[in-house]
Amino acid sequence: MEVPTLASFNLEAVLPILVLAGWAILILSVDLFIPRKHKAWTAWLTLLGLSATGVLLALQALGLLGPVLPTESFHGMLVIDGFALFLQGVVLVAAILGVLLAVNYLPRRGIERGEYHTLIMFSSLGMMIMSMASDLIVVFIALEMLSIPLYILSGFAHPEASSEEAAMKYFLLGAFASGFLVYGVALTYGGTGTTALSGIVDTLQGQVLNLPLALIGMGMIFVGLAFKVAAVPFHMWTPDVYQGAPTSVVAFMSVGAKVGGFAAMLRVLITALPMASAEWGTVVTVVAVLTMIIGNVVAISQSDIKRMLAYSSIAHAGYILLAVAAAQAPEVTQQAVTAAAFYLLAYAFTNIGAFAVVIALEKDDGSGTRIEDFSGLSRSRPFLAAAMLLFMFSLTGMPPSAGMVGKWFVFQAAVNASAGNPLLLAATIVGVLTSVISAFYYVRVILTMYMREGTTEAQVKPALMAALVIAVVVTFLAGIIPSPLYEMAQQALLRL
Repeated sequence: MEVPTLASFNLEAVLPILVLAGWAILILSVDLFIPRKHKAWTAWLTLLGLSATGVLLALQALGLLGPVLPTESFHGMLVIDGFALFLQGVVLVAAILGVLLAVNYLPRRGIERGEYHTLIMFSSLGMMIMSMASDLIVVFIALEMLSIPLYILSGFAHPEASSEEAAMKYFLLGAFASGFLVYGVALTYGGTGTTALSGIVDTLQGQVLNLPLALIGMGMIFVGLAFKVAAVPFHMWTPDVYQGAPTSVVAFMSVGAKVGGFAAMLRVLITALPMASAEWGTVVTVVAVLTMIIGNVVAISQSDIKRMLAYSSIAHAGYILLAVAAAQAPEVTQQAVTAAAFYLLAYAFTNIGAFAVVIALEKDDGSGTRIEDFSGLSRSRPFLAAAMLLFMFSLTGMPPSAGMVGKWFVFQAAVNASAGNPLLLAATIVGVLTSVISAFYYVRVILTMYMREGTTEAQVKPALMAALVIAVVVTFLAGIIPSPLYEMAQQALLRL
């Protein structure tokens, strides 16, 4: 038996992860000595660590740091490739913008505690590891590392009853979903004799120990990941958690959890189950249709903007699932993965930008999040109204916005994969129709800002403005010049 050595772990390949983990532990200790009135220092130190991690990722992508990609670490349990690097970059974008949103939001809500930023970093670590996971055991560990900090952050506004309720619902249902995933891992191991994705695909191509058991296990793993991305019928936690949790937490969670969930879902389905693509493709297509329909239809009746954006988040999970379903066709797999990666990046800037406007209007007691509270915003704060207009256009899929380009790529991949697959073609048509339906509730926000009289007040501090400007610029430029970001997404190659 070979004795593992330090060199065999290939730590240089996971240097960004190690740096962020070490920085999070360091900040956890340093924060103990930072006075309560200077807790903003913790936020800026967190931004420093996240930025340093981003620089290391960029150097890896350019081939200036670490071994030539793709490469493995920890004896093949982690794989570092273009797919992992791109989605890790999206996670860091969400984390950096999320910290900027929280700098002024936490003190005016009276919940400024240093551990907030440490929890953000640990959750980001889980999301980043999920993008690299090449073993089902690592998928489970990363999922828990992602989720547990989010459970705590959802209840960060305690003793507010709504925040505590959000945390409890998220924790109980999340634990239930984790049970599905870990039991699915056990069944998959029982059916194939391995938890490594490369070992699973080799076993399924050869003589399977117990094929039905393995497929049931993979189905249960899909259930656990579908909960994390808020896909129907595993979405019921989303509106209550989004409404009760602090808004800065929701902004980060709405993007980061999806990135982690879809990263693991794509790698597991495409890497481990290519020979069963017709079977899982059908399941994913049906779930995508239900998610798009329910998310968009129920959003129409919402009067609270956070609940509306929660159902919007569910609907957008459906559009990304449509790209996952398109990946069942081998000739379209790379196009579908690229479309999903680009959509996640566009959604990150768009959704966090929309929540930034919500934070600007939210009052110190957490009220002010009803859609009618946006009345007259175009006259009192024209820039905020214009920014929200752009974000609503992007979420709808209207030009000029990143959301329009993202939906175009997803629908294009789905149409290309639908040859001889009437179910996927029907799902694509449903996606187009539900996008039209979504315009009803997104445009309602625009009409409220521009057509109704009101005296809307807003609090916009420099950190919030910085996040808002970044989101506006990227959302707009990606809508009129999408080529640079799309070419980056094309490099998100799965090691098949």
